[in-house]
Amino acid sequence: MAARETSKERKYIPTYLRGKYQIIASVTFKAFFSLVFMLVSIPFSHNAWFGLGASQAFAFTALFYIICLLFVILSRRILYVTRRLFKMTYLQYVVWCVFEALFISLLYSIFSIQGDMMGIIHLEEPSFVKIFLNATVFCFVALIIPDIISGMFFAIIDKNKTIRVMNYRNVVSDEPIPVQEERKITLFDNNGTLQLSVNLSNLFYIESDDNYIIVWYEDSSGELKRYMVRCRLKTVEESFKDTSLVRCHRQYIVNMDRVKVLKKEKEGYVLELDEEGIPPIPITKTYSENVLSRFNEKTAK
Repeated sequence: MAARETSKERKYIPTYLRGKYQIIASVTFKAFFSLVFMLVSIPFSHNAWFGLGASQAFAFTALFYIICLLFVILSRRILYVTRRLFKMTYLQYVVWCVFEALFISLLYSIFSIQGDMMGIIHLEEPSFVKIFLNATVFCFVALIIPDIISGMFFAIIDKNKTIRVMNYRNVVSDEPIPVQEERKITLFDNNGTLQLSVNLSNLFYIESDDNYIIVWYEDSSGELKRYMVRCRLKTVEESFKDTSLVRCHRQYIVNMDRVKVLKKEKEGYVLELDEEGIPPIPITKTYSENVLSRFNEKTAK
């Protein structure tokens, strides 16, 4: 069941693809890439009418490009505004991108026929179907490729922001490393600078707070501390596979080694940690089977 739920969650695109910074950057890159590609492709298309210089063709080209740019901006603005209303699957995102390319292909075809009829441009083959098919190929290259490149770029950036688990058994040292210090979690900021390193055994739980996470842990004196970093809880969950950290709620990841009691209440199961200052952490039905299984493994040891 847990495996099926994990695969289901992975169908959704990462939230950073609908973030404000990422959308602005991707639209800017797409505008630049498509402009360069449009100018380079002119000699290779017998029906390309883009013009430069002081002419009607240039004004027609500028009008077409501006309308297309405004359409893409509006499309991506809708993606951004609706990010909190619904999750978008990979299929939905692909369909969205394809729709953008098809719409601009249709717009290009309409501009081509109208421009030829008005005498602004001259087409060798004024066939709407042929123009649309050719435009579709060019639009997919000019628009989809920038989406793929920017998506890969932001994925790399997101991975660099990930909280990383470091196994110190692989580190060469002149001193024996205590077992409890063999595994640490390290938190990096957006610039890749190390901000926090804490023993996994000292960590209680990680809490989601909008675009941030809050790490609750105890310091060397045993005092309860918290640390906030900009990161997604889903990213943390994926980074902590095969550790004692387990997702129990859409808002929480707990360290099962610090769980003292598992209780069933009216609203469902809750976890009590071995720290009096921490309130009980709820378990949702989505994660209950996995958490109960991990708790039974813990108590059986």
